[in-house]
Amino acid sequence: MVFVDRADAGRHLARRLRHLRGTDAVVLGLPRGGVPVAFEVAQDLRAPLDVIVVRKLGVPYQPEYGFGAIGEDGARVIDDHVVRQTGLTPQEIADVEAAGRVQLDRLVSQLRGGRPAVPVAGRTVIVTDDGVATGSTARAACAVARARGARRVVLAVPVGSPASVAALRRDADEVICLHAPARFFAVGEWYSDFAQVTDEEVTALLDKAAAYAGACEADAEPAEIAVDVAGVRLAGSLVIPGRARGLVVFAHGSGSSRHSPRNQFVATALNRAGLGTLLVDLLTADEAVNRAYVFNIALLAARLEGITSWVRSQPAAVGTPVGYFGASTGAAAALWAAAGPSPPVAAIVSRGGRPDLAGRRLALVRAPTLLIVGGADEVVLDLNRQAQAQLVCESRLEVIPGATHLFSEPGALEQVADLAAGWFTGHIGMAGQAEDGAP
Repeated sequence: MVFVDRADAGRHLARRLRHLRGTDAVVLGLPRGGVPVAFEVAQDLRAPLDVIVVRKLGVPYQPEYGFGAIGEDGARVIDDHVVRQTGLTPQEIADVEAAGRVQLDRLVSQLRGGRPAVPVAGRTVIVTDDGVATGSTARAACAVARARGARRVVLAVPVGSPASVAALRRDADEVICLHAPARFFAVGEWYSDFAQVTDEEVTALLDKAAAYAGACEADAEPAEIAVDVAGVRLAGSLVIPGRARGLVVFAHGSGSSRHSPRNQFVATALNRAGLGTLLVDLLTADEAVNRAYVFNIALLAARLEGITSWVRSQPAAVGTPVGYFGASTGAAAALWAAAGPSPPVAAIVSRGGRPDLAGRRLALVRAPTLLIVGGADEVVLDLNRQAQAQLVCESRLEVIPGATHLFSEPGALEQVADLAAGWFTGHIGMAGQAEDGAP
C-alpha cells in the first residue's frame, strides 16, 4: 500500500475509524506531518480537530534516550525506571523540563495562534500521525493525552513498523495501523508525495477545521417555518449553519414527510459539512393521503420551485448556491423543477428515487445529478439506469451493495450521507466560485 499523500492516507484511515463517528471523540494530530492526516479523519468522523504538541525529555548526555515527555496544560509524564537507571538528579530533570517547556510553548503559540485547546478530559482521543517508525513520539503523545484526562486513547496511523506498532498497544487502548510492512525502513517510502509540512499549512488546516465546527454549531437548531405557495401553506424545518457554503432543499417521497428519520440523518451530515438544509413537506396532511396528489410530479415540482424562491430570498441565504435532495417521488419533482426556467440549482442527489417519473424533462436538466440506489432494490435500480440514459448533464449512478429501498441495512444510510455530502460540497463549491467570478 502506497498513499498518494497525507490527505489520501487520512481518508483511508478515516474509513477504519467510523465506529467512532457520533461519539465524543476528538482528533489530535501530531505536528507537523500528522495534521493533514488528522484533518481528513476529523472531517469524516465529524469530530473536533486539534494538535497534540509534545516534547520528549531526553537524558542530558544522551538526548535521544527519553526519560519522559511534556505537553500542554502542564501535562507531564516521567519514566521513573529510566530516571533510576541513569541516575538523573531532580535538578537535571527540572532543567531539561524547563528548556523543553519553552520550546513547546513557542510551537503551540505558532500553530494555534491563541486559539484555546480542544478539551479532552473524559473523552475518546484519537492520536494521529502520518506514520510510526520508532514510536517514541506516538508513545509520548498517548501518555500526554492520558495526563490531560482522556478517558480512552486510540492511536491511528496509516503505516508503521510492525515492532513499534505492536509495542504501542501497551500505550493506547486501541491501535489502528493500515499497513505494517515486514520490510519497513522509513515512513516516507510509503507515500508518493511526502513533502515537508509547514507551520502555515498546519495553521490553515486548524483554521479550516474550526470554521467547519463553527458552521455546525452556529444557528444549527432547526427553525420551523411555513411558506405560502399558490395559496397552500407548506411546513418545513430550516437549518442554516454559520458561514454555510450552500443550502440543500429536501423533497420527500410518497408516505414520508419532513420528519423522515432517514432524511433527517442525511440532513445532519450535510449540516456538519457546512451546508444549510430545508426539509419541507410539498403536500398538506390531507393531500398526502391522496394518490392523485402524491404522483402529481408537476404539482410537486411547482411547489418545490416556490419553496426554493422563498428560501433564496431569506437574508441568511441570499446568493447561496442551492441544491436538491430528493427521495422516491421527491426525486422526480427535484429533477422536474431543475429543468424549469427558474434560476439553476447547483446539484441534485436522488436517494432511492423515481427519476423516471420526470419523463421527457430529464433531458432538460443541467445540474450535476447523483443517483443513489440500493443494490437489492432491483426494480428501482433498473428505472434509475433508464433515467440516467436520458440525462445529458453530468451524472453518476452509485449502487450500495445489498441495500434495499429504505437503506435500513447497517451502514447503508451512512454511505448515502457520505455520497450526498461529497457530491454537494464538490459541486456547490464550484457553483459558488463561478458566482464569485461572474461579471
